[in-house]
Amino acid sequence: MTPAPGRRFCGEHGQHEEENDRKRIPCPLDPNHTVYEDQLQKHLKKCNSREKPKPVYYVQDINAGLKDVTKIPEEQQVPISSLSKEELQDLIRKLKTASNGISSILKDQTLSHQAFKEVLNDPKNGECAFKHLKQQVTWNSCIYLGQDDVLATTRFKVDGKHRKRDSIFERLQVDIQHLCLNKIPILVKEKLSVVGIGKHLCGVATDLALRCLIESFTTQDDGINEEPSAKRLKSDNTQAGSNNFTDKERSGENVSESYNTVAGIVIALCCHHKCDWKHYVGREFFKKVGLGQVEFNFFQRMSSWATCGMQETISEACSSDVECGAQSSDADEHDQAYNRPECNSDSIQGLLTVEERKQIGHLCKLLIDHGRIEYLQQRGYKAVLQYYTDSTVSLENVLLTAVPNPCSVLQSTA
Repeated sequence: MTPAPGRRFCGEHGQHEEENDRKRIPCPLDPNHTVYEDQLQKHLKKCNSREKPKPVYYVQDINAGLKDVTKIPEEQQVPISSLSKEELQDLIRKLKTASNGISSILKDQTLSHQAFKEVLNDPKNGECAFKHLKQQVTWNSCIYLGQDDVLATTRFKVDGKHRKRDSIFERLQVDIQHLCLNKIPILVKEKLSVVGIGKHLCGVATDLALRCLIESFTTQDDGINEEPSAKRLKSDNTQAGSNNFTDKERSGENVSESYNTVAGIVIALCCHHKCDWKHYVGREFFKKVGLGQVEFNFFQRMSSWATCGMQETISEACSSDVECGAQSSDADEHDQAYNRPECNSDSIQGLLTVEERKQIGHLCKLLIDHGRIEYLQQRGYKAVLQYYTDSTVSLENVLLTAVPNPCSVLQSTA
């Protein structure tokens, strides 16, 4: 190899000398990696951190909620352990008063579809793997019940299988905080209704998803419209007025097929400690029962008391299961909840027993979720909370479901 002009060595042997002569600098787009200074312009054109063109359905912060609320950093929030006995008792009193009248008894909707029978009965499944599979099966059964042909791997990642079938499958790579449903080309072109399905939409992600489904689907191009979607469920080609409803619409039959709207919502709820007042959809409910951001910040942290024992249970089950492997990754996503200071029995100085903390944690979750239920009900949806799997499988076993309420639709458009 011939040395380049001005170089003592060929490219192979001069590489070390060349690297010593060149300066590396932090990438201005992402300082977590560096680049040769003389290659900066070339790097900026292909850097993975460069700003990419926004898709047509991207609308900045459309599902973010309040814009004038200052988020209190976690490190600046008053620790629960620093509360006096009187302050803690007053907080619990407010929680119980606000929860008065809210039923804590949920319907058990644990289902199992025949398509998952073979997966569940696989003798290779250890105890830990079986628990995770059972949770996924009951969850998927809530969605697939009634379908005769379901294709799913152990991890139920079926993107590739959908592409081989007679259907259109597209993954939208966008933060749900910025996703505007009524700008997705296929929904606009085909005037399609939407069914929202979510599992492990941790904390604030559930609120962003609900606002995306309920509000962004009725947003006009000239800005965010706060009008309840139930008032705008009728498609453009249907005349308004109660006298124009068909017999099927009056009886509530197939109403969801008559409107360009959200036909249903199914979300497995979890990680309430990751909720955020700014994005929370149940703020009006909290205000109605005399609560605000301060109480919300305490309750969302105290909600982790309901699941403080989960990590220990998972560890015990997995310690003897060498094949737990990937199956435990879903649980790993929630480890932060189990290891939070609020889960430490010493953090409240022995003022409450373990069982009392657990009950209060469940009550915090219930209150936060009820705010979501009222949000949906006020916008014309019949929404309920129910169990989708047994607590021995997962302590995060509550499912939120919602469908358009035919009565609300008819009344709001009359």
